[in-house]
Amino acid sequence: MSTAGTATSPDAIAFGGSQACFEQIVGWLEGTDASSLTHGELEDDLDRRGRELLRLLLQDHLDLRARREQRTDVIDSDGLNHGSVEAGHKRTLATVFGAVTVERLAYRHRGGPNLHPSDAGLNLPEERHSHGLRRLAAIEASRGSFQDAVDAIERGTGVSVGKRQTEALAARAAAHVEGFYATRQHAPVNEDDVLVISADGKGIVMRPDSLRPATAAKAATATPKLETRLSKGEKRNRKRLAEVGAVYDLTPRPRSAMDIMSTQDHEQAPPAPETKNKWLTASVVNDAAEVVKAVFDEAERRDPTHTRTWVALVDGNNHQIERISTEAATRGVTVTIVVDFIHVLEYLWDAAWCFYTEGDTAAEKWVHDRAIAILEGRAHQVAAGIRRRATSAGLSTTKRKNADQAARYLTNKAPYLDYPTALAAGWQIATGVIEGACRHLVKDRMDITGARWTAPGAEAVLKLRAVRTNGDFASYWEHHLQQERHRVHSTRYVNSIIPKAA
Repeated sequence: MSTAGTATSPDAIAFGGSQACFEQIVGWLEGTDASSLTHGELEDDLDRRGRELLRLLLQDHLDLRARREQRTDVIDSDGLNHGSVEAGHKRTLATVFGAVTVERLAYRHRGGPNLHPSDAGLNLPEERHSHGLRRLAAIEASRGSFQDAVDAIERGTGVSVGKRQTEALAARAAAHVEGFYATRQHAPVNEDDVLVISADGKGIVMRPDSLRPATAAKAATATPKLETRLSKGEKRNRKRLAEVGAVYDLTPRPRSAMDIMSTQDHEQAPPAPETKNKWLTASVVNDAAEVVKAVFDEAERRDPTHTRTWVALVDGNNHQIERISTEAATRGVTVTIVVDFIHVLEYLWDAAWCFYTEGDTAAEKWVHDRAIAILEGRAHQVAAGIRRRATSAGLSTTKRKNADQAARYLTNKAPYLDYPTALAAGWQIATGVIEGACRHLVKDRMDITGARWTAPGAEAVLKLRAVRTNGDFASYWEHHLQQERHRVHSTRYVNSIIPKAA
């Protein structure tokens, strides 16, 4: 291994520690001890020794930078000159290779905090853990439980990070997600593609101090029916709703009602509309109005002039419809709202069992025929027919309950059941994208057995999962590091100009 500088230069022995470690590894590999090991044992031992070599290389490099650091003029953001300089100021940095010591000059001014231009050059975090460990914590904590993240970090690096520390690192790593998407530029898209927005919600079991006030009040006064588990209905008072939003582009593919409800060979059915450029967001802190606003922000970044066709797919929730309609009116954009057809089918099936016994195949034909009618734009007629049949059959109020609910749903949602227009235009009529997002972003991670969340912890994980699902993590991390440099370092110097100290 070559060294920098001349034989008399301090730089000549700058990497003495790491060079000695390397030579020790080579000597071990050449010796009899290594010769008796299996390849698996060699892998394990070499992995451990290699990590130490990398740690020493980093330490030697940092020591070299410290020796080379030159004094400079340092003026803080208040215009005060930090003219007193002290050498030998050290701090510990926990890295993916292990702990290292960073030594640098400290620029002092009486009554003010010390400034370390070298810290800015290295973009060191305020806390002990490096950005490399933060990155690992962000990835692993968004993938599985915090304990799984702890285990994965130690498995991959040999560094032990506590569970609470991992949660805190993930939270810091998610700090700039909203700002990242607010400034991101979109590549040109096909103007003929439909711009689809959607929103939904999924409950997360929270710690008592992280419940919304109304839910917390109910939880505090609730008396569980059983000692060992929560009964039906009691779990609602333990959850907080995570709002999920989606935006994506859709290549239209016209279809007919029979294409949707065909009972024949599905291979003959035309392909469904193609979704692409899917973007997701989720929040357990912000309410539905804020998430819908974020969804519209993303949609407008894709279509700032409102020249494309906008469609909103919803499950029929009145509050979602209200928020989407309000936001669209505020921004002056026309959005066609379409209620999920699968929800319509569920109401029809519930109504069918008012007229047929469970398992009767005639119920299937009854649902099929009415679904076709609804897809052809006859929701009001179907609703009237359901009520007439329930009355003609002399069903009691209890027996006809689901039939009346289905009829009422079809009547109330009729303005959003214009399936003939949607199918002819080639749009989707199901909310599979947002339902899949709720399952992936929320349920798969947040609903781990025994998990009880704080609002900040849940929010951070949701944001990181959304960024990773969007395929934006690498770009986001670069943005995050830039923002951290500005927040931690640039703002401490006059005009945010960091002096060159090394």
